[in-house]
Amino acid sequence: MSDVTAIENFVKKYKALKSEISKVIVGQEEVVEQILISIFSGGHSLLIGVPGLAKTLMVNTIAQTLGLDFKRIQFTPDLMPSDILGSEILDENRQFKFIKGPIFANIILADEINRTPPKTQAALLEAMQERAVTVAGHNYKLALPYFVLATQNPIEQEGTYPLPEAQLDRFMFAINLTYPSFSEEVNIVKTTTTDAVQTVNALFTAQEIIDYQDVIRRIPVADNVVEYAVTLVGKTRPKESSAAEIVREFVDWGAGPRASQNLILAAKTHAATKGKFSPDIEDVQAVATSILRHRIIKNYKAEAEGITDEKIIESLF
Repeated sequence: MSDVTAIENFVKKYKALKSEISKVIVGQEEVVEQILISIFSGGHSLLIGVPGLAKTLMVNTIAQTLGLDFKRIQFTPDLMPSDILGSEILDENRQFKFIKGPIFANIILADEINRTPPKTQAALLEAMQERAVTVAGHNYKLALPYFVLATQNPIEQEGTYPLPEAQLDRFMFAINLTYPSFSEEVNIVKTTTTDAVQTVNALFTAQEIIDYQDVIRRIPVADNVVEYAVTLVGKTRPKESSAAEIVREFVDWGAGPRASQNLILAAKTHAATKGKFSPDIEDVQAVATSILRHRIIKNYKAEAEGITDEKIIESLF
């Protein structure tokens, strides 16, 4: 099958996927879209939202429709690396046997990742980066596709271990979840307070997802689009000559080269979902906010004046 045919098929399957997910998830279309873009780009996402916004249900539903194995890990202050990676035990024949932990699934929901100490966060981040884990000197490969969705509660900061910038950079997207609209909330209450159970069908196989990820990586990108993405990221760095005025005033640190790579990858996927065979500048702009949001470190002046990440990023366009 040619790449052109593959992208045409992908658009049909992507539309079917979104309508299948909407059987269970009311609203949140933009969030679902961004999660799917990061999956088909081969990246990970950080979901930032208050409790009760159906983050777990959303991830579980997406995993089911994609035909993937799903595990949820609740991060707590006493969680040890072995609790998520697995450990070696002595079996009845006095041989060491490795018991796999919950990290061995296609989609991992790392619930409240900032509740667990850095040692356990680091174990998850190795899996995210290397698609493999090391236990007792043995390296174990994880099944592909492999995707981590971590959640973070933005209000409770007591007793938490905020992710350092270098670890935040491992996430392709930081996605903000907002409260549903009045009509959406009415709809949610109606559908979730009866005995009716919505089931979703698996529309993909793991191998199909890997194949589509490969097709998307092969999508050609015009030089001017790559240059636009790199220029956009350069504008977020306050010490560079190309920095925007708002950045010099309100930002301490800007985004690194991984942001430029992710902008192009996500723009390719965004273009593919729209049936385009090459991304343009609009595709880069469509994914820029979620890619740059967690990579810009604002200064105290921005906090004092209530300048949001979104305002800074949008002014760079």
